[in-house]
Amino acid sequence: MKLTDTVVRSFRVAKVFRENSEKVNSLDFSANGELLISSSEDDQIVIYDCQNGTPKRTLNSKKYGVDLIHFTHAPNTAIHSSTKVDDTIRYLSLHDNKYIRYFPGHTKKVVTISMSPVDDTFLSGSLDKTIRLWDLRSPNCQGLMHVPGRPVAAFDPEGLIFAAGINSEMVKLYDLRSFDKGPFATFKLQQDRDCDWTGLKFSPDGKMVLISTNGQVIRLIDAFQGHPLQTFMGHTNQKGLPLEASFSPDSQFVFSGSTDGKIHCWNAETGSKVCVLNAEHTGPVQCIQFNPRFMMLSSACINMAFWLPQMDE
Repeated sequence: MKLTDTVVRSFRVAKVFRENSEKVNSLDFSANGELLISSSEDDQIVIYDCQNGTPKRTLNSKKYGVDLIHFTHAPNTAIHSSTKVDDTIRYLSLHDNKYIRYFPGHTKKVVTISMSPVDDTFLSGSLDKTIRLWDLRSPNCQGLMHVPGRPVAAFDPEGLIFAAGINSEMVKLYDLRSFDKGPFATFKLQQDRDCDWTGLKFSPDGKMVLISTNGQVIRLIDAFQGHPLQTFMGHTNQKGLPLEASFSPDSQFVFSGSTDGKIHCWNAETGSKVCVLNAEHTGPVQCIQFNPRFMMLSSACINMAFWLPQMDE
């Protein structure tokens, strides 16, 4: 099945999970689309089986808390940031709930983590105004950049370059092999006075960069020239929350949560609103992602919802 406006409009909640007692703060699909992992402010990590639509395991991180969870390339390991004790990033074995390695260095809250799509490298950015480059095999930071303000960062789909959004006003592109020489491109965007950039993602085709905020605007820019392509609005964010926005795997559509519990979808090329999907979300939808392999959308407030297209209606 191909994603079209009609298919997107047909998405309905197929299943709701109530595994958490506090809001889900991040989620991530495994590369093969078979698993989904979530972290929550109740210090729980929940792993879901996407094919059976069931919760598979729950792990607790009571001591350190958990946020910004990401699968590594092995589906039985994950990395996450901490919400308690310190700002160390932790590398966790999911099958026996043991930490494999710690990545210390950040001195304030980590606000962005991006795993390389091709190898064991990952990026982290923190309110300490640094972006760090790591390798899963070593606890030592592989590279450090000082930035003016809050960073957001992401790898491109090939894992060759990464983008850093700095101070909610510029995007800098770095070559991974020579990032210490500084950015090879800098795009200055109009500054959003009433909100901060809270997320940055490349489209799966590598041609666009999506910037999500803690305000009522989502920006889409061209990944090569930095030209503004679209400004997506109409979702609500009264609470200043970092609402995630995500692409569909074909880069055609952009999805975002909303503080009123609804899901908004836009066409990336035209900028037009495709639909507003009504979920059974009781609170703000802070996390939303499309499965990379299957025709399935996942969104979360305190509850986790799995969406499937209902084309036979």
